[in-house]
Amino acid sequence: MNLTEQAEVFVKKLFKDRLSSLYTYHNLQHTIDVVTAAKTLADAVDLNSSDREILIIAAWFHDTGYINGCDDHEESSVVIANEFLQENEKSPDYMANIANLIRSTAFGYIPKSPIEKIMRDADYFHLASDDYPATSSALRMEWQNMDQKTFSDYDWNTENIEFMSDRHQYYTDYALRNWQPLKEKTVTRLKKKRKKMEGNAKEELEKELKKREKEQKPERAIDTLFRITLNNHTSLSGIADSKANILLSVNAIIISIALSTLIPKLDSPNNAHLMIPTFVMLLSSVTTIIFAILSTRPKVTKGVFTRQDIENKKVNLLFFGNFYKMPLEEYQWAMNEMMKDKEYLYNSMIKDLYFLGLVLEKKYRLLRIAYNLFMIGIIISVVSFVIAFRMVGA
Repeated sequence: MNLTEQAEVFVKKLFKDRLSSLYTYHNLQHTIDVVTAAKTLADAVDLNSSDREILIIAAWFHDTGYINGCDDHEESSVVIANEFLQENEKSPDYMANIANLIRSTAFGYIPKSPIEKIMRDADYFHLASDDYPATSSALRMEWQNMDQKTFSDYDWNTENIEFMSDRHQYYTDYALRNWQPLKEKTVTRLKKKRKKMEGNAKEELEKELKKREKEQKPERAIDTLFRITLNNHTSLSGIADSKANILLSVNAIIISIALSTLIPKLDSPNNAHLMIPTFVMLLSSVTTIIFAILSTRPKVTKGVFTRQDIENKKVNLLFFGNFYKMPLEEYQWAMNEMMKDKEYLYNSMIKDLYFLGLVLEKKYRLLRIAYNLFMIGIIISVVSFVIAFRMVGA
């Protein structure tokens, strides 16, 4: 398998394993299209074998950096390509040539050499393709997925026309002869489509603006923040309780076995050497159980509040411990008062998250102590039993 074939296998596996499905345009299919276009252009200019290999490998790796995100993906692609080439023992000059080709695909870059012109044109082959509407939609969806840009249908159509007419050009003779006319036909079709859309463009823009305003309301972002954080706190609390239950179950079994098997035998003088190891084991298990219970033990609160507390915004109505003894009518009144005051409502939610965080810190601190005691106790118990048996044997 030659180096270009190895690069193909490597990139296909990399995209399959690590590229997010949110990248609907900069994915494996786009890379394959660029490689195919690069081969076509290389054949057209009869590129020599060494330059052809560098071109094809650069085409395979030029968008691999998207596995690490959109920002500076060219540099990320260079890093990934260099690691691959180092494993294949390629020279620094060889790696530099491929790195320069990858960097030449950056938006707005002006190619300085014939091979860079080939790379640039191959990366924009889709502008002359029959599949352009599909690839354009894929790019639009990708930008929306990655929260980069959002367009109305009219704006997206205009963006495509302006890009192909004013901001893009082909550089190689082959692309200018064969792809430029196809691109111009695409621009003509887009202009006709825009003309049809202009009749209701104003209405469409108003709808889009309303939609953006709705999506970008701070309240929605704040609600999402509180919901996600609360879910995380709840999940962590459940995990802590599960860990504590494991410790309780394991040590209860150890104590049960010790009480039923070991302790009845300690009355015999022949088993006196087992007394200290057994005591150490039981002590560590009991201590572990105590800390595990402390980590899950609920805190009892008074469960009442006064109207003065509500008026002074001193009580958190989102925690059941502050109202479980109150009449329903009083609680309904208090909740209505809180919902009228956005600041009071959000502060209550913040307090709820804060005190949940304090509870979680205590749970995990006690759990850590319990697990450490259990680990140390088991080690000391085993060592004690080993020493005891050796002393008897001696």
